[in-house]
Amino acid sequence: MALRVGSFELQWEGQATDFVLLPMNAHATSSILPNKYKLGGDASALAGPVGPTGSGRNRRRDASRLQACSHTRGLFAGDYGETNPENCRHLSLARRLSEKSLRLISMLSALLAVAVALASGSSTSAQVPAKKDVLILNEVGLSHALTDLMTQQIVTGVRSTAGHDVEFFAESLDLLDVDDKSALSEKEDWLVEQYAGHKFEVVVAIGPDTIEFLANNARAFFSGVPIVICGSSLEQAGTSNLDSRFTGTWQKLEPGGTLEAALNLFPNTRHVFVVGGSSVYDRVKIAATKALLSSFQPKTEFSYLVDMEMGRLLEQLKNLPEKSIVLYVSFFQDSVGNKFLNATKALPMIASAANAPVFGMSDTYLGHGIVGGDVMNFREQGKVTAQIVSELLDGEKPEDIPIKTLPSMFIFDSGELKRWHVPESRLPYGSVVLFREPSLWERTKWFWVFTLLIVLVLSALGAYLQYSQRQLKLAKEKERHLSSKLIVAAEQERRRIASELHDDFSQRLAVLSLGLENVDEATPASLADVHERLHQLVRSTSELSTDLHTLSHQLHSSTLESLGIVPAVAALCKEFTANQGIRVDFTSTEIPRSVHPDTALCVFRIVQEGLRNLKRHSGAEQAKVDLKITGERLEVTMRDEGYGFDLQALRKNEGLGIRSMEERARSLGGEFEIQSESGKGTTLTARLPLTPDPGVVKKRPKGRSAGAV
Repeated sequence: MALRVGSFELQWEGQATDFVLLPMNAHATSSILPNKYKLGGDASALAGPVGPTGSGRNRRRDASRLQACSHTRGLFAGDYGETNPENCRHLSLARRLSEKSLRLISMLSALLAVAVALASGSSTSAQVPAKKDVLILNEVGLSHALTDLMTQQIVTGVRSTAGHDVEFFAESLDLLDVDDKSALSEKEDWLVEQYAGHKFEVVVAIGPDTIEFLANNARAFFSGVPIVICGSSLEQAGTSNLDSRFTGTWQKLEPGGTLEAALNLFPNTRHVFVVGGSSVYDRVKIAATKALLSSFQPKTEFSYLVDMEMGRLLEQLKNLPEKSIVLYVSFFQDSVGNKFLNATKALPMIASAANAPVFGMSDTYLGHGIVGGDVMNFREQGKVTAQIVSELLDGEKPEDIPIKTLPSMFIFDSGELKRWHVPESRLPYGSVVLFREPSLWERTKWFWVFTLLIVLVLSALGAYLQYSQRQLKLAKEKERHLSSKLIVAAEQERRRIASELHDDFSQRLAVLSLGLENVDEATPASLADVHERLHQLVRSTSELSTDLHTLSHQLHSSTLESLGIVPAVAALCKEFTANQGIRVDFTSTEIPRSVHPDTALCVFRIVQEGLRNLKRHSGAEQAKVDLKITGERLEVTMRDEGYGFDLQALRKNEGLGIRSMEERARSLGGEFEIQSESGKGTTLTARLPLTPDPGVVKKRPKGRSAGAV
């Protein structure tokens, strides 16, 4: 039974077998096929049967363990890691629940596929490109770091290429310990049986044994199918008879470069120990390494620790002589048949036991105990392989893509460099250092950047506030200067008007009054009505003259000029009491006659305005005015027990009288304050310098006395 909706496919072929389904991503739907792994396009999954064959057992072991470990590592490991089935603590439980899990996941996947199909519409299927199948063959399964890394890079790289609907099938051939032709023939028959009737667009061969197997077997089955090789050096594969179907890349095995770099980092080295396992794969790689090192003749002693039981090997590594280094090649199996995961099991054990630095020739070893070396960069090869697969899927011919050898690369582990006290400055030029712990600056740079940014912002804000304060101060100075000029101008105008009233209008009224009196005397006594009218006119003229005199005195006090501040204020209070009927008591304490005229005039005007406000607003029947010296200031205080008022309301509706008093005090550098409360009266206080600052004293017009200002 098969269901395909848009780009999602759900297949089911009923067989009496168990399956393990491993979703690759959050959008995966299940695609379950018998006897194979399947990684499908956008709807990706990995499925493997539990079968009776050796290969089936290996797939069941890998798939089950991968499922049990999926919560910690996922299908693929990243950053030079690998999935480690040996560390799965719930393996047996995963096996028992695999069938039930499969049924549940299959049902959910089917529902998801139908829902997506309904949402996307029937028109989607017409836009989906034809699906193409890619088979990835490896020699040890996804538990091997190299296979894990390469498969991850290939699948990710091809899927990132637009315009491809690719379904990936992954298969392990279990070739590590297969060295006889009959077993290889069985592998070929099994592979043909598994994929009979299935057409692949591309086959990817990962590892030397897989490459050699496809070069010598299954020619008819994969006839005309491009084969992309990767995951091996030419020396490991040991074959050059690749026909036109083959393309891809070789790695460059560089034990000499690794050893030379190690000797440069540890120049006093006298012993080099080459460590390797006993599997067919291990022996082939050790032989290739030994052949490449045959022309390398440093002044060191070489020892090969191979074909040994792991316990005895670890014991010997713990007691290496001084000035030694270790060159790790490969270790899948020891001499007594114990199997190990090369990078994630054997290498960490060896690196931990060795009392000397360990070097290696594969980037998958980094992070598991080696210092580094001139390594084969399988991560980069995976990306190149994905690009080649994409080109073949686009129609390129394999014979048009020649096989190239990728250069090795100096890569080192920062942690191991620190462990063996090797400075990075001694590394070969162009070396890459992985797993470098961030420096204090790297760990805290963003904190300092943000701190600096905050400091700059606060500094800018502080500078702006200082600038604003300076501008405000300048504005206040200009305002005070303008107020002073206005006050001086007002006083000059008062003096002019007072002078006009006194010298002109008063004299003319006096003349008018005398004229009326003369007319009255010349008028016959018989004209009584005329005499009465003339007497009334004389009285009105006299009253008008008196009012003009009073107004002139208010505008400009001659008493202030001639007698000083104390007599002037006393006369003002006495006159106010007589005219307004409100008793004002005036007191003064040792006020010198030599008070500066500007200060005296300011005090006089403040008292004058205060009395005017007392009459208009206070409702009081009596008030007190006190004049005294406080330090270098002349202080005048006015108190009443009238209605009082709310100071908050005053600030919102301040009258011109209070404003003028405040401005007068400020113009001389003095202070002015009001204390009042509703129903408790009001107190006005002004404190003025006895000698104002010369900068605020205005030049008086010529011909006028100082007291007239």
